[in-house]
Amino acid sequence: MSYTAWILLTASLVGLTCGIIGTFLILRRMAMMADAISHSVLLGIVVAFLITKQLSGGHMLIGSIIAGLLTAMLVQFLHSRGVAQDASIGVVFTTLFAVGVVLIATKVGNAHLDVKHALMGEITFVPWNTVELPWIGAVPQATLMLFIVLIIVLAVILALYKEWKITSFDPALAASLGLPVVLMHYLFMTLVSVTTVASFDAVGAIMVVAMLITPAASAYLWTDRLSVMLMLSAGFGVLSAVAGYYIAVWLDTSISGSMAFATGLVFIASFLGSPSSGVLSRFFRAPAVIEE
Repeated sequence: MSYTAWILLTASLVGLTCGIIGTFLILRRMAMMADAISHSVLLGIVVAFLITKQLSGGHMLIGSIIAGLLTAMLVQFLHSRGVAQDASIGVVFTTLFAVGVVLIATKVGNAHLDVKHALMGEITFVPWNTVELPWIGAVPQATLMLFIVLIIVLAVILALYKEWKITSFDPALAASLGLPVVLMHYLFMTLVSVTTVASFDAVGAIMVVAMLITPAASAYLWTDRLSVMLMLSAGFGVLSAVAGYYIAVWLDTSISGSMAFATGLVFIASFLGSPSSGVLSRFFRAPAVIEE
């Protein structure tokens, strides 16, 4: 595959995976948790590096998952003690992210780990960091990881589809039916953390947040069926990735930033043109006022 094709494939995998996970974030009204985890995983990455002195490997994934789960647990703990959920998220993720930034500035030294890379990523470097696979050849490491994470996410979502549906729409009913609501919550937070860290190195925190929230929010305007929303959200994620790349080429600017911008364009189009909830459709459906 060509250099451009690897970039588009990697970004599309981010859009697919984040679109699927983002659907349940929106339905569970936990959109800002995506922002929290995408920033707090920086602390897990830094701590994993300080322990191992290596910038790649499974320890990075483990450290990020632990940081993501720690974020979810601290938010839940503060919320159970009477702190508003949005305030809990704000306090936890800013504190953990700040600790990660301080550790980078004071402990990491000359390693290629910096705040700008964490926020914006560097998807143009993805095709150069490859691994050899039997019968396939050289494959970018980030692309392979994203593909594996997509398979894991799809497997978990499909295996527990009914459970995800019930716990997302009516947690009280799920608890009354004997479903492990708390366990499902932390399993979902694990999926969010894994998705975030798999996307983190390639596209940075800003695009991860955009891809987790905006395509799903756009899809929510088009349908009230979960299965359709999942497909639309994943499709909007891929569309934003591809369109954002060509916008970046056209304007000669940040690829990740342009992809995040493209998600906003998709949302605006959905907000205006959705046949059920769009501004324009509601305007044209408005009953005419008959004046005497």
